[in-house]
Amino acid sequence: MARDCEGFSRRDFIKVGSAGLLGLTLPQLLQLESQVQATPPARGQARRATSVIMVWLAGGPATIDMWDLRPNATENIRGEFREINTSADGVRISEHLPQMARVMNRTTVVRSLAHTIPSHGPATIFMTTGNRPTPATQYPSLGSLVTRLMPAAPGVPPYVSFTELRNGTAGQAGYLGTAYNPFIVEGQPAARRPARGASPTAASLRVRGITLPTGFTLEQLENRDRLLRNFDETFQNVDRNADLVGGLDAFHRQALEILRSNKTRVAFDLAQEPEMIRERYGMTPFGQGALAARRLIEAGVRFTTVSIGGWDTHGQNFNALRGRLLPQLDQVLSTLIEDLDDRGMLEDTIVYCAGEFGRTPRINNNAGRDHWARSMAVVLAGGGFKRGYAHGTTDVNGMAPATDPCTPDDVASTIFTQLGINPHQELQTPTGRPMQLFREGRAIPRLIG
Repeated sequence: MARDCEGFSRRDFIKVGSAGLLGLTLPQLLQLESQVQATPPARGQARRATSVIMVWLAGGPATIDMWDLRPNATENIRGEFREINTSADGVRISEHLPQMARVMNRTTVVRSLAHTIPSHGPATIFMTTGNRPTPATQYPSLGSLVTRLMPAAPGVPPYVSFTELRNGTAGQAGYLGTAYNPFIVEGQPAARRPARGASPTAASLRVRGITLPTGFTLEQLENRDRLLRNFDETFQNVDRNADLVGGLDAFHRQALEILRSNKTRVAFDLAQEPEMIRERYGMTPFGQGALAARRLIEAGVRFTTVSIGGWDTHGQNFNALRGRLLPQLDQVLSTLIEDLDDRGMLEDTIVYCAGEFGRTPRINNNAGRDHWARSMAVVLAGGGFKRGYAHGTTDVNGMAPATDPCTPDDVASTIFTQLGINPHQELQTPTGRPMQLFREGRAIPRLIG
């Protein structure tokens, strides 16, 4: 199994594993989630977007070869790739992203992003939480914050991830508690629609813990639930805290509602999509995962994360980008943005494409680039972000921002502002300690259209 330079295995999808069945796990999550009411937008603050799709490039992409090339630098910095024009006036990107060049008039690229953590794990936490990591506090991921502050539609999980980031240490709920962790997708999408009359393929997507295991029927679920209710009623007669039992019953019913609902199952049924759409995304786990993410957003999910790994290119950077990584990203990201826009969903959905850091401007002796957090780029689309805009610049060698420098917490604050959430509002830890959503971040007005 391929691993990055710090020993983390790169996986685009979680393989099929065991799924939780009813029990108290999901009801307890729902109970914890309901203990705090959702926070409405601040007075005078408009909500532009209602959901987020994060496209995560695990390993640290060489954004200097993607979104912010340095054609006037020396050969050992500018690398092997040329710039090409795009549909956005004055915005040029890599020649190996031609489909993204076609849709750049619908996106914003932030070229002046920087931080100071060139290590995979802590940098991933910074980028996915909007808070610089500290030993004292585990900060919640952006998806967990959205779950806490923006309830999802009934019958669907609020936060779904197609990958577990950094062995599960990132992308989690931190001080918010396990009720706000992501629901992890298991399985692989079917490669093709089954032929007429053929049985459906066993390869399928499901959300861990809220999908019935293969062979377990809804009738069996009802029988188990009935038995559990009988036990509850018996113990309720002797329990001094009958309100607690009644509360658990209520959350148990909500758990059943999610299990009974077909919204998530329908969203994962990619065979319902026209074959042309599936082919546009690409018949790969990454491509079909992005398509499933779009369908989940349509079903009412608030935050999804899809990921493609392999960006830790210490050696043979240009071969990896040219031959494997950029063609997939180009096809999937451009199709996702175009598909959302064609469906009238892009203004309500923020697409955020990022990795944990960039890579060194100077090329090493293995034709690779090493970790570099002092300059990097991310791409944003939808949700009221400007279209056809490049924010900030780096110096001639791409070493550091030259104009409009910003940080991961600034970008996170801007995303939450577009979701109608005040980035400076406070939540509380389980011990009652007040915590600002983003300690140091400030929204960037120039990113907003």
